[in-house]
Amino acid sequence: MDEVKAREAMAAATAERKPLATYLAEHRLATSAQLAAANSIEFGVPLFDPSALDPSQSAVRAISEELIRKHSALPLFKRGNKLFIGLADPTNTAALDEIKFQTNAAVEAILVDDELIRRTLDRWLENSDALANAVGDSDGLDTLEIGKDDDLSTTSDSGIDAKGDDTPVVKFINKVLVDAIRRGASDIHFEPYETDYRVRLRIDGLLKQVAKVPNKLHSRIAARLKVMAQLDIAEKRVPQDGRIKLNLSKTKQIDFRMSTLPTLFGEKIVLRILDGSAAKLGIEKLGYEDYQKELFINAVAKPYGMVLVTGPTGSGKTVSLYTALNILNDEQRNISTVEDPVEIRVPGINQVQMNVKRGMTFAAALRSFLRQDPDVIMVGEIRDLETAEIAIKAAQTGHMVLSTLHTNDAPQTIARLMNMGVAPYNITSSVTLVIAQRLARRLHDCKREVHLPEHALLAEGFTAEEIASGFKLYEPAGCPDCTEGYKGRTGIYQVMPMTDEIQAIVLEGGNAMQIAAAAIKSGVNDLRRSALIKVMNGVTGLAEINRVTKD
Repeated sequence: MDEVKAREAMAAATAERKPLATYLAEHRLATSAQLAAANSIEFGVPLFDPSALDPSQSAVRAISEELIRKHSALPLFKRGNKLFIGLADPTNTAALDEIKFQTNAAVEAILVDDELIRRTLDRWLENSDALANAVGDSDGLDTLEIGKDDDLSTTSDSGIDAKGDDTPVVKFINKVLVDAIRRGASDIHFEPYETDYRVRLRIDGLLKQVAKVPNKLHSRIAARLKVMAQLDIAEKRVPQDGRIKLNLSKTKQIDFRMSTLPTLFGEKIVLRILDGSAAKLGIEKLGYEDYQKELFINAVAKPYGMVLVTGPTGSGKTVSLYTALNILNDEQRNISTVEDPVEIRVPGINQVQMNVKRGMTFAAALRSFLRQDPDVIMVGEIRDLETAEIAIKAAQTGHMVLSTLHTNDAPQTIARLMNMGVAPYNITSSVTLVIAQRLARRLHDCKREVHLPEHALLAEGFTAEEIASGFKLYEPAGCPDCTEGYKGRTGIYQVMPMTDEIQAIVLEGGNAMQIAAAAIKSGVNDLRRSALIKVMNGVTGLAEINRVTKD
């Protein structure tokens, strides 16, 4: 370019109110690389390559997207109160002054190839747009606060501010968390795959996809969640566990238990929502039949004995145990629990977190409890003979013991204890009640009546007398206020007291089938019969009870 053309270019750039470098690049009078090299020589400054820079820096959120686009200004990093901005023309004082005014920070320009600025901005802003589209309406999300947990210590040296870094990611995560709480989800899954990053909620026991964004965002989302849970964001090779406390309002706080797992395409993260209000449900809201509720209350009200709750993971055992604890929790009783982990924190109860690495096992905690003048003891789960024997000893020596096992029904729970090696006489002298349970989705009010032939109803387990009574059968319909025709869940229970006949069978070494037959003879409904009663009462449908009582 000769001197005349150079002067013309300078005049045109001034007229268009554009930096000379931008004008020359836009009119293809010079390549961005040529301009960057020339500027580097002219100003005696090195070129900076931002292509490997992580956009989730505090600098990115310091400047509005509007200002970034207006000046093609690339926020690079922040050191103290100084903000370093990538510009193709480091003499662009208009951009620097406006950024300084908006951020109230000292600003320093760093020379960057204009084409690299454009490509980097396209990449960063594309990611932000993807998150914004996934977030949708985000009103009120900026006010979501991270609560303080004195039991947790920060393990990260990242320097990222837990209150806000990478604003689109913050809004996206806040939206997911708030939606999960509003929709009554129990778990949130953040799942990286080869091209996509999927978010699913477990609502009423089933997973449902609620968002999908590009996989390249997974590291930013994982970093934000780790900061919230006070985990090490640099550690991506091993699983980590943490806890998040969120203040939804001045009076409403929700806890999340967080677990990370390294996978082929990034870290999968699962949040378990620990809503303390779920543990405060009255027994009348859990779905017990009247006779079952009476057995439950009478058993836990005794001064000593053992009440066992059994069922698969996610069947509501924790809520049942905490319901019993709430019935017993008063100033006259000393209540201690050992759990893995402590899911719901309850005032007035001494809760112990199991920690195998430090020797705090279920058995070790139980031994300590017995030296602490206990009235009520809750053991999260009986997993081995040692724990079972200590728990039984506690029940035999004047304490109420509550615990869980993983079996299919109540009779199998007694058989499991015998298989562990517990002496039959110890079982009969300690266990007073066994509850097996499942959770079934409740039909919403939009349910519709359905008719099945008599032979189909008989095959499902209804008796001829029940069919003749003319009960109404319903199925899910679906409406804007529910999830595929269902809303909420109800418990299905088998509540088996240790009657004299059942105790005799146990002492003789009988099996689960013999115990089950004796229980039915004494009037105990098995899980299938309890589920059919729910169907006849219009609480749930046949398809749902078939899903949860297949075994």
